[in-house]
Amino acid sequence: MTQRVELATVMDRLAVDGLVTDYAVAVDDGDWEAYRKLFTPDGRADYRSAGGIEGDAVQVATWLAESLRVFAMRQHLIVNRRIRFGVLERDTGDTARVQADYVNPMRLATDGSAEPDFVCGGRYAFEVRRTAEGWRLHEVVVREKWRRMPQGTGVPVID
Repeated sequence: MTQRVELATVMDRLAVDGLVTDYAVAVDDGDWEAYRKLFTPDGRADYRSAGGIEGDAVQVATWLAESLRVFAMRQHLIVNRRIRFGVLERDTGDTARVQADYVNPMRLATDGSAEPDFVCGGRYAFEVRRTAEGWRLHEVVVREKWRRMPQGTGVPVID
């Protein structure tokens, strides 16, 4: 590899990593306009394993806004990011897949404590594409592996 190719690859990795971070921040902050802008026009998300829906970015953002309003605090931690470029069918060097684990503590809006009421974790599968506006999410699939809810708190299961 030439230094120019290596530099381009590093820059792409940083951009894709930044996209995943922007995704987490948009969800945690409830910035649904920013969330929608992270996706390609035909981008989709699938939250069914966490009791949610599957649909286009607009539908899912609307569902998330409604479902997550019961939580005053959300802190999405996305770690162990594995980025693989050029793995999609008919790739031209402008696609990637990202696998990343997450832990997501949340606190109910009605709870005055600082402790989270609800914690879940799992793995994301992101499919990303380079666009004229930069790297964008084409598909997000949530694979929830576990959740912890204190007994008797009345924490709703998101569906």
